[in-house]
Amino acid sequence: MSSPAPLNGRPNPSDNFANFFESWLADQNRDLQSLLSAVSSPPPRNRDEAAAHDEHLRPLLSTVLNRYEDYYHAKQAFARRDVLPMFTPTWTSSTENLLLWAGGWRPTMIFQLLYSKCGIQVESHLDDLIGGAITWNLADVDAEQLHRIDKLHQVTLKREKEISEEEAAAQEKAADEQMVKLSHVITEMGGGEEMMEEEMKAKREAMVDVLKKADFLRIETLKGLVEILRPIQAVHFLIAAAELHLRVHEFGTRKDKDKDKGADAEEATVTATGAA
Repeated sequence: MSSPAPLNGRPNPSDNFANFFESWLADQNRDLQSLLSAVSSPPPRNRDEAAAHDEHLRPLLSTVLNRYEDYYHAKQAFARRDVLPMFTPTWTSSTENLLLWAGGWRPTMIFQLLYSKCGIQVESHLDDLIGGAITWNLADVDAEQLHRIDKLHQVTLKREKEISEEEAAAQEKAADEQMVKLSHVITEMGGGEEMMEEEMKAKREAMVDVLKKADFLRIETLKGLVEILRPIQAVHFLIAAAELHLRVHEFGTRKDKDKDKGADAEEATVTATGAA
């Protein structure tokens, strides 16, 4: 993995997560090209070819999943050092930050992504499916797989709700009795920086725990879904996931840059007008 952090996810102490993230994005884009190449080859013609094709795809799937695991290992290492940027990330765009849940993407989103991609591929291969052909993509998801996916979805929903409640409880402690007393003392007497830091340290530690649980749910849900899918189906799903992430990131980054340019131009106009 060509990133500031080695494969075990431990970041270089002299680096920062923004640099790691940019390098990881480049790796994800390379993985996307490998996935696209994997689905561009001719489909298997019989069971033996299908089995061989599945075995050929497994190392690629492992590489892509390991890349996600590396990301979350590195994220946790940085969060233990300073959790604040993980909930107000500067390496992602304003558009992406609008969609954040507990410091990242909402785990149940992957089911919506799967169902969306399934629907698109069923529609585009409807004649083949009616004729009984195998499409070698997500249109081939069968009833047994759908049952297992639904069970995973329900488990993920339950755990997601529990983490949301833990996050809410941690945030509400910012207004507990001790914080209210301390705020009043500082108002009356001034100072209090060390006492406030001590109180906020406990709040940050609670949010580190929330982030750890949320990230664990994210990667375990992704791995669980890939395990249910057949290798070629998993490749199509991971393509959709990477495309969505990369394209939204690019769109949001452009929007932020355009906004910054507009603000700079407006400031320059105001300055020029004032000088005149």
